[in-house]
Amino acid sequence: MTCEYSIGMERTYRVVVAKPGLDGHDRGARVIARALREAGFEVIYTGLHQTPEQVAETVIQEDADAVGLSILSGAHMTLFPRIIEELKSRGASDVLVFAGGIIPEADVAELKGIGVAEIFTPGAPLGAITSWLEQALDRREALSAG
Repeated sequence: MTCEYSIGMERTYRVVVAKPGLDGHDRGARVIARALREAGFEVIYTGLHQTPEQVAETVIQEDADAVGLSILSGAHMTLFPRIIEELKSRGASDVLVFAGGIIPEADVAELKGIGVAEIFTPGAPLGAITSWLEQALDRREALSAG
C-alpha cells in the first residue's frame, strides 16, 4: 500500500515520536505520527510530558531507528541536548534525531551541531518530512551495510 507521502523505503523503519518536557500541545506530534505511519514507518508515540530519560528509554526499548522530538514550549535548548546525551550514554548514538516545533532560526545551527539531524518548523509539508526521513534512514542503512 502506498500513500501520498511515501517514496519507497529500503525497509520498515521504527520511529519514536516524543513530546519532551512540560509542553502540553501535541496536535502537531500526532499529525506527524500519522503521516509517518501512512508513509510506511512503524511509529511509537510517547505521549505528553516525557523526561529525557523516558524518551531515551523508549527509543532503546522499541529498538527505534529514529526519534522525532516535538516542542512548542521553548525548552529545546535544554531538553534536546539532554536527550542526545541520554541516547549516547545508553549506546544509542546511532539513532537519528530530528525535531519540530517552535524553534528559532538562531538555535538551529547549535542544535544541529550537537546532533539533531534536521529541524522542521510549523508549516513544513508532511511530504517533505517523510521523504527526508526515508532518505536519511536509507542512506544510513546503505552506509552501515557497505
